[in-house]
Amino acid sequence: MRKMTQQNLENAYAGESQAHMRYLIFSDVAEKEGKSNLARLFKAISYAEQVHATSHYRELGNIQNSAKNLEMAINGENFEVEEMYPVYENTAAFQKEKGAERSAHFAWEAEKIHAQMYTSAKNEADKGKDMEIGKLYVCPVCGFTVQGSAPDQCPECHTKKELFKIF
Repeated sequence: MRKMTQQNLENAYAGESQAHMRYLIFSDVAEKEGKSNLARLFKAISYAEQVHATSHYRELGNIQNSAKNLEMAINGENFEVEEMYPVYENTAAFQKEKGAERSAHFAWEAEKIHAQMYTSAKNEADKGKDMEIGKLYVCPVCGFTVQGSAPDQCPECHTKKELFKIF
């Protein structure tokens, strides 16, 4: 693929991915405001943006088999854990931006767990197997992720067990 076309697809993928997430967030806001039709509109268009992002990502050659996809996921999570979030948290602390510091810290701690989970999954995928996994619980405040059962309180942000989202 020619460099300009590749860069355009990468930029389009990033933009569509951000729009997908932005519209899901907006949908949640509309839902909380009791605007269910607006929430559905945001969700529908969010899905369309995901379709666009997937198409661009596929054309870039970034969709592989599960073992290779897990390798890419592990590399991404490790980058966030080892390089990105430590710097972001320290910068926010230095600049006395408490909200940004908290946000980066919560993400950093969750990404450590995600890297471990993906590594376990990759070990099984490398053997041609699916992983054994129970219910997954995710804290809606900080992203803390746990398999099996949720703790009574999130160890990072102290959110109550009842608020965790189940997957």
